[in-house]
Order: sequence, then C-alpha cells, then structure tokens
Amino acid sequence: MSTAAHLEGSQILGIIPTALAQGNFAGKTVGKELRVPTMQDRIWKMLDNSDAFIALLGGIGTLEEIFQIVS
Repeated sequence: MSTAAHLEGSQILGIIPTALAQGNFAGKTVGKELRVPTMQDRIWKMLDNSDAFIALLGGIGTLEEIFQIVS
C-alpha cells in the first residue's frame, strides 16, 4: 500500500522502534524511515506526522495502536 501511495506522489514515513530495527523489518520502507526508542514513541511520532491512518490485518499490537490513535 505504501508503494502505491508513494508512486502517486504521497510522502511516506516509516516509524520503527530500535528493537525491531535489528530484525527483518528495517530498510523495507518506501520513503523515509525514522527509528525511535520505544513502541510508545512510535505511536506519538505517528500521531505527530500523520494526516490519516489505515489499519491492516494484525494482532494485539495493531489493536492497541488503533485504540490509542482514536482515543
């Protein structure tokens, strides 16, 4: 989804906690990638840098992020 948005001219910012950056997740962002210390910092950065949110299938962590964003 981010690739399609990027190809149409949208700015893409991937925000990833440092702990996850050690694995397979880092470096796969189309556009800019910002590393933050914690998951809580990730949510705050997403709130500060986003105009809209799209939630894709996920697990408990995805639900937590959705609830924090809408609250």
